[in-house]
Amino acid sequence: MATGRTHRPATRSRGIPEATVARLPLYLRALTALSERSVPTVSSEELAAAAGVNSAKLRKDFSYLGSYGTRGVGYDVEYLVYQISRELGLTQDWPVVIVGIGNLGAALAGYGGFASRGFRVAALIDADPAMTGKPVAGIPVQHSDDLEKIINEDGVSIGVIATPAGVAQQVCDRLVAAGITSILNFAPTVLSVPDGVDVRKVDLSIELQILAFHEQRKAGEETSAEEGPDAGAEPEAAAVAPPAPRGATGSTGRKGPDGDVPAVMPA
Repeated sequence: MATGRTHRPATRSRGIPEATVARLPLYLRALTALSERSVPTVSSEELAAAAGVNSAKLRKDFSYLGSYGTRGVGYDVEYLVYQISRELGLTQDWPVVIVGIGNLGAALAGYGGFASRGFRVAALIDADPAMTGKPVAGIPVQHSDDLEKIINEDGVSIGVIATPAGVAQQVCDRLVAAGITSILNFAPTVLSVPDGVDVRKVDLSIELQILAFHEQRKAGEETSAEEGPDAGAEPEAAAVAPPAPRGATGSTGRKGPDGDVPAVMPA
């Protein structure tokens, strides 16, 4: 099986839009579920609903792959699984290194979905000497001093950063210097990388904040509905008394050189 260091996906050279590339894993996940249930074919409407997109967008995306389905039959599930997997490069072996084996890094190391999708966790790396040699998900942790050596010897294709924010850029720089051009960043910071290096950022706290925004908005809408259609309406303006006759005084007036001046002067 070919390794990822010598093969790159053909999506860019074939002109597939980045938005379409971002949706291909959604289609693949839905198709894989259908395949596991031994479903032979699927319509664009059914697959679009399973992937959370509209059917017109799905058909447009598949046209970039040269797949148009069969009228009255739909798409062949197994063929689409293969076609999308090949387009994403998942028919190859992609060795991955995870740097930072705290709670998150350890959880990533034990995630079974990597292997089933063509990603092999080749190495786990941490700066803590106490972690060196400790097995996590069956893989012994190695010290960060050997990062460059590990990447070269294992032919690592993708680097995963699960370190604290303060050291993430330093780790990123070392990965790039060692030849890594694809990085998945879980550290809560923005990484600076040279041209030709792809970084995908996963920030769980940001996603939770976005969900909190939507929860707050939904709560506000429910409150408004309970209070009725007039809730929040501006109160009716107080009746305005007719202007006082010229020269009259009032408690709201101000003192002028010729006596009290009404607060509202008549025309």
